[in-house]
Amino acid sequence: MRVAWAIALAAVVVIAGGCGDKKAKYPSCGSDRDCRKDEHCVNRQCAQCAVDSHCKKGEQCVKGACVLPRGGCRQDGDCKPGQVCLDNKCSACQSDADCGANRRCENGRCLARSACKTDDDCAEDEDCVKGVCSRGGRGKPPDVGCKFEPIYFGYDQDNLDDRATRTLNAAAECVQQAPRRAVRLIGHTDPRGTEEYNIALSERRATVVADYLARLGIDPARFRVIPKGETEASGADEAGWAEDRRVEIEWQ
Repeated sequence: MRVAWAIALAAVVVIAGGCGDKKAKYPSCGSDRDCRKDEHCVNRQCAQCAVDSHCKKGEQCVKGACVLPRGGCRQDGDCKPGQVCLDNKCSACQSDADCGANRRCENGRCLARSACKTDDDCAEDEDCVKGVCSRGGRGKPPDVGCKFEPIYFGYDQDNLDDRATRTLNAAAECVQQAPRRAVRLIGHTDPRGTEEYNIALSERRATVVADYLARLGIDPARFRVIPKGETEASGADEAGWAEDRRVEIEWQ
């Protein structure tokens, strides 16, 4: 009788214990459902991320946490003094437009603008705008009555055809009307090919455009080449892919 009673008691303990283990106690987990919103179950522990795609742009997933890579940033404050956050990377500035309000770009560093009352208080290439020295109406496109058209390329090509050179000749006339403004040359590809190859191809295309404009007499220091590869491709057939293969010209 005592043996039977002991066996029955042990069975009750096992059953009760089994019921208590059905749901893991946070932060332990069996699946993402055991974790809080926007968390993931990694090695049976709730964590911020399991892979890089769970993190914000520019962050990496390291041991379950979203962190900035070395030299990465979300804003200018994440960078060393004088640097700016461009495309989630701490970088030297290339123009005043990179530095934000009331700062100017000087030798790759963003510096505070000087206070002023008149243009005489500023450097020769600056004007007194709203109490600070600024370079030629910084931040606003010049009112030159022209616009830039995209330059298109053939499949897997980075050479300029007759259509492209005509477009660039018109673009050069527009750029020359605003000699103080910097220009961004943004390269694109269609979605075919590897990501690495397309980034390189888009850079070659933008560089070809920069070289052609330089031969027309425009200072190459005004250009900023930005390769975007296939990141903004939207075509689903040959007609759409032809639109993806382009370089865009924008005022900076």
